[in-house]
Parts: sequence; C-alpha cells; structure tokens
Amino acid sequence: MQMQSTDPHDADWEPRFADYLYLSFTNATAFSPTDVMPLSRWAKMLMLVQALVSLVTIALVVSRAVNVLGG
Repeated sequence: MQMQSTDPHDADWEPRFADYLYLSFTNATAFSPTDVMPLSRWAKMLMLVQALVSLVTIALVVSRAVNVLGG
C-alpha cells in the first residue's frame, strides 16, 4: 500500500521486518482484517497482536471442548 502512495513523504519508504511479519501473519490466519491495510508499523503490530489473541482464544476454547467431550 505504501509503495503505491503518491505522497512525497512516502517516496523513500521500504518494507521492513514488521511489515513482512504483519503480511504473512494476516495471510496465514483469517482471524484478522485482511481487507484493511494499516499504514503505520505500530498499527500493524497492534492488529497482529489482536489477531494472535483471537487465535489463542479459539485454540483454548477448542481444546477445552475436546477435553470435556473426551471424558
């Protein structure tokens, strides 16, 4: 998204590790808003943490349900 920007302040922008981490995490998990592209790295990291919390919560609920059903 930043590479397509016509803003002169973003002319020298290059992706870093946090940008690639956010992109790979949101593509690997569907528990995050992949249709919304945050532009700042801190927003990307906050959205990544939110998606990770959702993923962990679902994993805990599923594991508890399996435990209850198992006996």
